[in-house]
Parts: sequence; structure tokens; C-alpha cells
Amino acid sequence: MTDVTLLERIGDRSADALAQLYDRFGRPAYSLARRICIDEALAEDVVQEVFLVVWRDPGRFDPARGSVSTWLLTLVHHRAVDAVRREATRRRRTVAPSEDGEEWNVPPGPGADQAALGAVVAGKVRDALASLPAEQREALALAYFGGYTQREVASLVGVPLGTVKSRMFTGTKKLRSLLGPHVEVEEEGR
Repeated sequence: MTDVTLLERIGDRSADALAQLYDRFGRPAYSLARRICIDEALAEDVVQEVFLVVWRDPGRFDPARGSVSTWLLTLVHHRAVDAVRREATRRRRTVAPSEDGEEWNVPPGPGADQAALGAVVAGKVRDALASLPAEQREALALAYFGGYTQREVASLVGVPLGTVKSRMFTGTKKLRSLLGPHVEVEEEGR
């Protein structure tokens, strides 16, 4: 049964289809969340939230934007980053006093100018990724956001390893040309 078919069955409220989807993608979803969150419990919560989103609204998947695996792992990535930010904010607000009884000052984070610049760069990266053909975008997303090896990407997508390597090479080359003027790219040998 295809991933898209499973999503359709989830839309019809099939708990079995959700279980099958989880069996396929639960491990890579947890691996990605764990890599981002570090904390195991937080990573588990992220994966649970993502599969709850899938259960509640499987129609959010848009096949024109990539595969089910790419969509799921993108959801995991976004939820994990949000969870880390929430946790960092919570910890900053609940900092315990130091042992000598004096208040402990948290060093300030990046300034507003750095945050604004980061948002601009992130937008340029999103636009550049969106301009790639779906096959290249999918291969790069699975490798970089999903943490899969090229061999694993080939297996997930169902194409030869050489095709995945070619897609990733071509996609990366195009991203460099699109982002070169906007993002500082370190050259090899520096």
C-alpha cells in the first residue's frame, strides 16, 4: 500500500492505516526529532504531535510539493525546532539562583538585527528550495532534514543510488548559484 493511500485511509479514520504509516516513518521521525531536540522525552512528544496532526488532518499533504516522507519529516523538523525554542524560553524564565544566593544572569541572545538577517536568509533558502525540481528537493530534504544517507534515500524514493547522487549534486549546485549572492558560502581550502 502506498503512503498516499495510507493517508487517504487515515482521512476515512482508519487507525490501522495510521499504525502502518507510523511503522514506516516513526523511527526516522524520532531520529530527526532526537537530533534536533537532544532530549528524548521532548523528541517523543514532537513525534506524537506530528502523528496527531496527520490523524486530525491528513488532507494537509500536498503531493505537488513532495512525497509523504518529505512532508512528514518537514513537519517533524518544524515541530522539533518550535519545541526547542519553547523549552529554551521556559528555561530562561525559570533560572534558579546561583549557589551563593545571587541572581544568575543569562547571557543575552542574538540581537534583533541578527535575528532579522537570519529570517531574511531563511526566506531566501526556502525560495531557492522551492525553485528546485521536486525530485531534487525531495532528495535534499530527506538527506539534510531527515538525516538519511544517500543509499537510504534511494531506497525510500525507489530509485537507483546513482540517480539520488545526481539529484543531490545538481540540486546543491543550483542552490549554491541561487544563494551565492545572499549567503556567505565558505570555499574549500579556507
